[in-house]
Amino acid sequence: MNSLSLDLTGLPDISRHPYETTCKRLKNRFRIEVPGDIDFQLEQFETLNHHQSVSIRNTFAIKKTCGDSYVLLLDTDTQSVELNHKTKVNHSNSFQPWALAYLKRDFGRVVIRTETIIDKIREIIFPIELDFKDDKPFSDRFYVLTSDRHKTEAAMTQEFRDAIMSIKKSDFVIEIFEHTLVIGNHKPVTPENTIYLAEFVARLAELKC
Repeated sequence: MNSLSLDLTGLPDISRHPYETTCKRLKNRFRIEVPGDIDFQLEQFETLNHHQSVSIRNTFAIKKTCGDSYVLLLDTDTQSVELNHKTKVNHSNSFQPWALAYLKRDFGRVVIRTETIIDKIREIIFPIELDFKDDKPFSDRFYVLTSDRHKTEAAMTQEFRDAIMSIKKSDFVIEIFEHTLVIGNHKPVTPENTIYLAEFVARLAELKC
């Protein structure tokens, strides 16, 4: 564990064990290294912008022949306003795993998540979703919003869609900004949650070969 330089400073006691166990599992499952300082420019992702603040507590690089992908353990501060007789601002801190990969193609801006009934109803009035007519199983399962239909269609190859279809869980969101992808679900750090995000970006790294 020393090689992972795990930062537990200020972490509540209740969160220490999941953190330590998660990092051990990552080390056992992948070839992990702690990279130097990298500016991942997380502020460009709308998925994370609803937090009052987001900071990276630990970064782990998953080493692959075709390129690295990353697991980011984030400290997040979420602000909510309570309106009673007096306006009260509440802050809640959470410690979340997110995973990041750099992609070969430029996707533009894209959000991908499991499609809901509300999404299906909304499409009748506002046909803003990108569907793949030649891949009905993917389009039936996932909701894809894009800023550039043609760029995203070209970038989301069958191989890329197959990688997303391999994710068995449904409680996640993927956001892509040009060549950078993040995936997470706003859930706390646990070994199971972190490993499943890490496995997805590690698979994406192999697509660059």
